[in-house]
Amino acid sequence: MLVQLAIRDIVLIERLDIGFAAGLSVLTGETGAGKSILLDALSLALGGRGDGGLVRHGESRGQVTAVFDLPGDHAARVLARDNDIPDDGDLILRRVQFADGRTRAFVNDQPVSVQALRAIGAALVEIHGQHDERALVDPAAHRALLDAFGGHDSRATAQAHQRLRAARQALDDHRDRIERARREADFLAHAVDELKTLAPMQGEEEELAASRQRMMQAEKVVGEINEAYDAVAGHASPSPALSSVLRRLERRAAQAPSLCEPSVKALDAVLAALDEARLALEAAQREAAFDPRELERTEERLFALRAAARKYNVAADDLAALRKRYEADLAAIHAGEEELAARETAVAEAEAAYGAAARALSAARRASASALEEAVNRELPPLRLERARFIVHIETDEEQRAAEGFDRVEFWVRTNPGTRPGPLMKVASGGELSRFMLALKVSLADRGSAPTLVFDEIDSGAGGAVADAIGARLARLAARVQVMAVTHAPQVAARAQRHFLISKDSVSEEAGGATERIATRVLAIEAAARREEIARMLAGATITDEARAAAQRLLEAAD
Repeated sequence: MLVQLAIRDIVLIERLDIGFAAGLSVLTGETGAGKSILLDALSLALGGRGDGGLVRHGESRGQVTAVFDLPGDHAARVLARDNDIPDDGDLILRRVQFADGRTRAFVNDQPVSVQALRAIGAALVEIHGQHDERALVDPAAHRALLDAFGGHDSRATAQAHQRLRAARQALDDHRDRIERARREADFLAHAVDELKTLAPMQGEEEELAASRQRMMQAEKVVGEINEAYDAVAGHASPSPALSSVLRRLERRAAQAPSLCEPSVKALDAVLAALDEARLALEAAQREAAFDPRELERTEERLFALRAAARKYNVAADDLAALRKRYEADLAAIHAGEEELAARETAVAEAEAAYGAAARALSAARRASASALEEAVNRELPPLRLERARFIVHIETDEEQRAAEGFDRVEFWVRTNPGTRPGPLMKVASGGELSRFMLALKVSLADRGSAPTLVFDEIDSGAGGAVADAIGARLARLAARVQVMAVTHAPQVAARAQRHFLISKDSVSEEAGGATERIATRVLAIEAAARREEIARMLAGATITDEARAAAQRLLEAAD
């Protein structure tokens, strides 16, 4: 519940701190005293629309802080945690309004977006007036209120709806795949045959390219080695001529050893070196030897892989995976009908499960609708709506399936016998609307309601027994949730546990009272002061002893 409201520099309020408690609190005061300012300030703290005109004249900014005491599992705390806001202790909402129209929002002193503040605020406070439409105009809200009244758990329907959507999506995806494969069947068959014949392997292109490069380099080197070999050991080899010269010199060596022996040794070394070179070149020839046909086969394979990669617009290393994918698509054509039937069965089963859950929820709603109609209609006669009827109108369309079921719920009324019933917002007048809303809230009690309800002059135009009935119902409602009411009805004010008097006072701006301004004040009143205020509400400007006595009787009756 709301435990404190602090307002700084908002319109006519310079500084105001109000403490609230459980039960029914009323705010009263003469017309124009500033009751609407309090509601505007509270709305601002809850995420309502900002306006630079709310800032007190002469100030650059105003501020409103609302403090709430809540149980640990309250929806507002869950929203705070979802926004990474620590929620230990009280939940504190603060809104700063700048005179230039800008605003800043805080929850527990952590900056948040206005949208986040508004979502949290909506879970904390509902503000209702005779022209309020938020909880009554949207049929989606009507369905939620009916579910809250009946305690319906719609999670089974929501889960069944989620499974149905997933099954339908899987079926649609499978159908698309089969249809796509069928359109490409001829291409796929040809591609699979071609790739199967090619039989590409991962990493094959890189290996073939490296092998081809080695063989091409070897081809160039072998030519040079063969030429060297021909020069050393071929027809052009100097070895035979050198050997002949060496033999002749060896025969002459005995005749002139000093002349022949050095040359013989040198020629012998040359022949030995030539023989060593021949052996080395022969070894090189053997090592560099390759089959030109192997080079040709390698190039053909490499070029075939690269041509296929260009044709199918993939890397050569991806050809093997492409073949598998095409084979899978072809297999889907052949096996698709069987899989399609299985997915269609899954959809049918999910449809049946959703239908069963939604029909059970719909039946529960219809039963709760009758109970809610009875509860609300029981509250109408004392509110001078004895000829009116409240109707929970349910339309069920099983073709319109949603997570919340296939029911459309709308609150209807018939204000007089024999007239056509219709939507509450269209049929009821402003005064009737506020009383219907009060009857509905009393019937719902704390179900489907924020922990704090604010009623802004819903007793407008009501008097006597009707105002007393409104006060009695506000008091009953306050036994379940915190209720605050801005009222002009003394019968309502008399039933409050706490009474706040709102007034306008003159305040001196400078020492000596040279300049004055008007400020709104809020004072918690009790006992005699409270009796005097209720007497003023009864009598008007001139309070008589009879009005005071009537006020006392109202207070005693309320007690």
